[in-house]
Amino acid sequence: MKRLGDFLNMESFDLALLEEVWSEQDFQHLRQKLLPTYPAAHYFRSGIIGSGLCVFSKHPIQEFTQHVYTLNGYPYMIHHGDWFCGKAVGLLVLHLSGLVLNVYVTHLHAEYNRQKDIYLTHRVAQAWELAQFIHHTSKKADVVLLCGDLNLHPKDLGCRLLKEWTGLHDAYLETRDFKGSEEGCTMVPENCYVNQRELEPFPFGIRIDYVLYKAVSGFYISCKTLRTTTGHDPHSGSPLSDHEALMATLCVRHSPPQHTPSPTHGPEGSQLISVLKEAWRELDLGVAQARWWATFASYVIGLGLLLLAFLCALAAGGGVREVAILLWTPSVGLLLGAGAVYLFHMQEAKGLSGARAELQHVLGRAREAQDSGPESQPALLLGQQEGDGTEEQ
Repeated sequence: MKRLGDFLNMESFDLALLEEVWSEQDFQHLRQKLLPTYPAAHYFRSGIIGSGLCVFSKHPIQEFTQHVYTLNGYPYMIHHGDWFCGKAVGLLVLHLSGLVLNVYVTHLHAEYNRQKDIYLTHRVAQAWELAQFIHHTSKKADVVLLCGDLNLHPKDLGCRLLKEWTGLHDAYLETRDFKGSEEGCTMVPENCYVNQRELEPFPFGIRIDYVLYKAVSGFYISCKTLRTTTGHDPHSGSPLSDHEALMATLCVRHSPPQHTPSPTHGPEGSQLISVLKEAWRELDLGVAQARWWATFASYVIGLGLLLLAFLCALAAGGGVREVAILLWTPSVGLLLGAGAVYLFHMQEAKGLSGARAELQHVLGRAREAQDSGPESQPALLLGQQEGDGTEEQ
């Protein structure tokens, strides 16, 4: 944390957005160290352990809020711990040179096993929830910026869904000047903190951390430079984290208003509809699985109640009272455990069903807009394409 503070002070960014700062004490240490360079800071609190999200800014923070994702993994997967963190998205609003800037920082559920990804549905649901949160909270913003550890490869369903629905641009794909790790990877085999076995299928590493942005009509935003660390701290050698740092310089210009065709028409509209359908199918599978586990747990509860009734009858009869009393405690434990599993998976099914219903509605509107022609374009105008202009900021 001391070296991270030194690094941030030395680089002197306008904004520094961090994930996995699990200890609030570490945040307070960083805040004191960074106070002369970054007078504004905020730590987003959620869950039991905490979201790990925090931000440091040279500019005054006008507003901030957060949204905790409805689904955050499984509480009985204690060794993974995501459920206890309360993964979330934090939002802060800045006013810069007459611009309203909405900045989002987030950390989605980890993958752990790409071949057998039991959290895929949760991560897709989180990506959709994140996209919806940005969609509904950025209507008054001139510029939207999303940074964070998405735990999604660029071609993963969740990443495509997020980009298609929000219209956000990927800094790595858009930048004029990139310097850093091969293919922009943010977890690389050169980093001593990375599990080398997990990266065996990916010789250059993986890209799961992002800087995404867009501007509304009347403004044009571009990524002038993008840099990453390359497995070590550029100033002192050893890495600051298992993830590489992303450092972007963004330029915003005024541009004349331009009419842009709705993204629901043509190739872009087809891509949106395709990814919405794919996400709907994934959530539908998740709902079925969650309901299966809830049903299984209900059967266990029923068996547990019958077992308890049987043990009570044995104890009352006095024949094998000691055995009945001995089995009483594990039977109650089984009943309570099954009850907890039932309640959790019922909640999971409802959360996934809610996200699926939203996707179904948006998919229906997108199809209507595509079928009815250009006159319906305002209903699903997801974001304007930026044009060239002047007055760089």
